[in-house]
Amino acid sequence: MRYDVIIVGGGVAGLSCALTLGSMKGHFEWVENKKFLVIDNNSSDLLKALLNNVPGIQKGTLGRDAIKSLREQAKSYGNVDIIFGRVVEVFGKKGNFTVHLEDGSSFQSDYVVIATGFHKFDIKCDGIEVVDNLKSPRPGKVQVMVDSESRAKDGLYVAGLLAGVSTMYACAAGSGVQVACNIMAEYVGKNVVVHDVPEERHSEELNREEV
Repeated sequence: MRYDVIIVGGGVAGLSCALTLGSMKGHFEWVENKKFLVIDNNSSDLLKALLNNVPGIQKGTLGRDAIKSLREQAKSYGNVDIIFGRVVEVFGKKGNFTVHLEDGSSFQSDYVVIATGFHKFDIKCDGIEVVDNLKSPRPGKVQVMVDSESRAKDGLYVAGLLAGVSTMYACAAGSGVQVACNIMAEYVGKNVVVHDVPEERHSEELNREEV
């Protein structure tokens, strides 16, 4: 099956990326038929976390509940699929990537986002450089070298801890959101973001325009 963007990793960075991509639906005509896939091996550190200092999330929230909420929120747009499996290879180039899973299945996409965390990187993927993670508070963690747009190579983005951001929920989420914005900017040829407003404010603005 073919998707426009495949996201490898279903932690906070990967799901935040998917959520942002999905939320573009209804705002831009060119995104209406695009589909996004998250492939999650269900091993995010967030599943074992207790969240006390995350902006906008109630103190004492369990990480597993935050993950569940992110999954549901991303899927609510109808253009984000989430499956469980382990990716073993990412092959190809921008516009024609193939992502192979351990069970023998495969998916195609224009873009790939890798957000698998900083513990290790064991996905076969040519043309990327894996180095020691510079922001980790513990030794032995890894990151993938990226450019200023979070690209490891053309069409292949890296988000979250694997991209070298600090090991905080908000940092990982922001990294995933930024990657989504970068991809959409490539599609449309200019920077794009999605800002929603309450319905009553939207109606007020329309009324002012009619006067």
